[in-house]
Amino acid sequence: MLTQTTTRVLEPSDLDAALAVLDREPVVNAFVTSRVRVAGLDPWRLGGEMWGWYEDGALTSLCYAGANLVPICASPRAVRAFADRARRGGRRCSSIVGPAEATAQLWRLLEPNWGPAREVRAHQPLMITDRMPADIAPDPYVRRVRKDEMDTIMPACVAMFTEEVGVSPMAGDGGLLYQARVAELVGSGRSFARVDQDGKVVFKAEIGAATSQACQIQGVWVAPEYRGQGLAAPGMAAVLRYALADVAPVVSLYVNDFNMAARRTYRRVGFQEVGAFMSVLF
Repeated sequence: MLTQTTTRVLEPSDLDAALAVLDREPVVNAFVTSRVRVAGLDPWRLGGEMWGWYEDGALTSLCYAGANLVPICASPRAVRAFADRARRGGRRCSSIVGPAEATAQLWRLLEPNWGPAREVRAHQPLMITDRMPADIAPDPYVRRVRKDEMDTIMPACVAMFTEEVGVSPMAGDGGLLYQARVAELVGSGRSFARVDQDGKVVFKAEIGAATSQACQIQGVWVAPEYRGQGLAAPGMAAVLRYALADVAPVVSLYVNDFNMAARRTYRRVGFQEVGAFMSVLF
């Protein structure tokens, strides 16, 4: 039995204990929880390792170490232990992302070895809602993207990602992993768009992370030539309607603090700021 503080890579047999930690903050942890509930803790299926921090034999904090490094319910002592493990292994992730306080501490400890970052987004408001807006009618033209519409949705997804992250998702492996992720969301009915009469996507968004308790909207994008025409709020209301009806009772998203137009739109649709994330991009 573990009686001291320690950290180790979790195994499939640790699944129930890991889920108990994740379920302490179902909205904040939705991204990792959704992956764990589908893939378990096997690193090959999960796409990375799950590190656990124990105090007096009890699992109290987690850190997902895959394409992203994500501290989960991480105390300051746990963050220090996770930073030590990450430093020893070397950087393998493309970003560090998670609750702002723990992520900031983790980055302070890793920056001397892993820095400099390409970009640090220190405050990304986390917003949630559990109801439809009273005064914004959902856009009737926003619908689920069909499986035969991958060629239609992909250019919009690539444009959104490049604009948001600053690099193209088609770099490196030619976009194979990104295309697979988009196809997964389309196939599961969690990709939504409004398409104009010429077959061009003018608004899109996805329900990315999804659990029975909470889900997260991501990839919200309006084609540049259609911006300023009032499409975003009704489009978001349409996606929100699908999310609340079909996915989870609480819907969340996080947004860059400098994107004031998006923050205003989300507030109009009823989202309220309840916390903050932080992202370190490499």
